[in-house]
Amino acid sequence: MKDIKRVAVFTSGGDAPGMNAAIRAVVRNALHNDLHIFGIQRGYQGMIDGQIRRLETSDVSNIIHRGGTVLKTARCPEFLTPEGRKKAYENLLYNDIDALVAIGGNGTLGGALQFAQEYPDIAIIGLPGTIDNDLYGTDFSIGFDTAVNTAMQAVDRIRDTADSHNRLFFVEVMGRNSGYIALHTGIAGGAGGVIIPEEDMDLEELVKLLKRGTARRKLFSIVIVAEESRMGNVFSLAEQVSKRVEEYDDVRVTVIGHLQRGGSPTAFDRVLASVLGFHAIEALLAGQTNVMVGIRNNQVHHTPLEEAISKPKKPGKELLRMAHILAQ
Repeated sequence: MKDIKRVAVFTSGGDAPGMNAAIRAVVRNALHNDLHIFGIQRGYQGMIDGQIRRLETSDVSNIIHRGGTVLKTARCPEFLTPEGRKKAYENLLYNDIDALVAIGGNGTLGGALQFAQEYPDIAIIGLPGTIDNDLYGTDFSIGFDTAVNTAMQAVDRIRDTADSHNRLFFVEVMGRNSGYIALHTGIAGGAGGVIIPEEDMDLEELVKLLKRGTARRKLFSIVIVAEESRMGNVFSLAEQVSKRVEEYDDVRVTVIGHLQRGGSPTAFDRVLASVLGFHAIEALLAGQTNVMVGIRNNQVHHTPLEEAISKPKKPGKELLRMAHILAQ
């Protein structure tokens, strides 16, 4: 591979708290190594539209604590077409870009892999930036810890109302097809039940779980539901349960939604994003390409992009077992 001299960084897909910390680390380590560093506005759409500008260290000052992404993000159907990817490539050539650092989730890294296969002269490093924590090859993704903390704080507040009114609350959290947010929120929030896509819990099991609680005169409870639960829509689920478990005074639903995507990143996410952003440049300088930089067992780990987006990543069975026992 040719020497890397000009690197562009971008964020794509859903925003995640900590993306700015990753951008900051990429920019500052690139400049430390005498590389020219560029920012692409609005992800793949900006790549197609030529929204590429030079970045200096001052451009990333005072952003480490901010949620969202200063480079903005956008969905880009045009990049799914060969014509769109060709436009993007031509704009990179026009700016003499040697390498890309792509920060995002499954869709972002999938797009990066397809682009790399068509235009292998551009080196690409991916960083896992998604609250879903569903990318193989890293224990944690940027934004996950903040999303869990946001959901947990909401559950803490809901608990006060549930206790005061003897209510059963169903709280839906995000995560797409991944139950990591739900599982961690359920454990941290002391939930009475957790429903995630990776587990085949049915209505009967849920009813039995809740009735065990009411038998102990537990007159309120909170069930955390992942948004893509196999048990269906959270409102429908709440309605079905309300007909089977009559010990509660009322059954309510709260959907936390996009609150989990925003807000200032936690210290954990700031450090994680900084480590990954720093090592994205280290990987490029070492001649790496088409890999995602992640953390496994507290060590920096490189995973081929193809594996990162295609291999399944499921919560550990022991963590699930523990969550069910503690919910009783």
